[in-house]
Amino acid sequence: MLDTTKIFDLITAKKGQIAVLIDPDKSNKKEELDKLIEKSEFADIDFFFVGGSTVTREQFEYVVNYLSNNSELPVVLFPGASHQISSRADAILYLSLISGRNPDYLIGHHVLSANEIYDMRVEVIPTAYILIDGGTKSSVAYVSQTTPIPSDKSSIILNTAKAGILQGKKLIYVDAGSGAINHVPNKVISELASLNKPIIVGGGITKIEEIDALQKAGANVIVIGNKIEEDIDFLLDLKMVTKKKWKN
Repeated sequence: MLDTTKIFDLITAKKGQIAVLIDPDKSNKKEELDKLIEKSEFADIDFFFVGGSTVTREQFEYVVNYLSNNSELPVVLFPGASHQISSRADAILYLSLISGRNPDYLIGHHVLSANEIYDMRVEVIPTAYILIDGGTKSSVAYVSQTTPIPSDKSSIILNTAKAGILQGKKLIYVDAGSGAINHVPNKVISELASLNKPIIVGGGITKIEEIDALQKAGANVIVIGNKIEEDIDFLLDLKMVTKKKWKN
């Protein structure tokens, strides 16, 4: 475990950064990854996130190794289970699913992976992971057997985030899940921003205007996954967002 805050500092440094989420269960072929790398680098995205709900260790390690060997962009692990770890990554979001009450995702997977992660030279970032209802049952909600918080229950979301901060979590990650119909509301992000902790938001984000609004609301990193799986050329549209970010 590296005693460093390099990736955490990068996440904290700016609002409206972009992470491309790669699910190794869906994108694990050289040709696909080459296209993702080429277009992501052209778009000046900030991070690759790697993770998924139903990924084998072999798929996971292959994708992390390939990204690390073929791109200079930071590779950040977004693990869905205890086996989704790799020493080749730059950092791991050490997620506790604090919106649910399933002990496996609160602490169980952490105990299973702790010994291996402790000996890795990887930056570990304790992260409060909060599922928000995005209008459909996401893979992570199904696999974790937890119920997302309704998006209009902002007081519950805020109190859940506060509990995570009091436990020592350094990041707040709010997620409507893959394939969400609706992303996490801008109002929720604005309220979470008042806690003065870096915010990552993902799930259901499919338009440039939505990214702009989430940036203005206070999101440090906006995660795009399904949209790029469906339309890789959306990365070319993201170039407009990154140009504006650097001007700011």
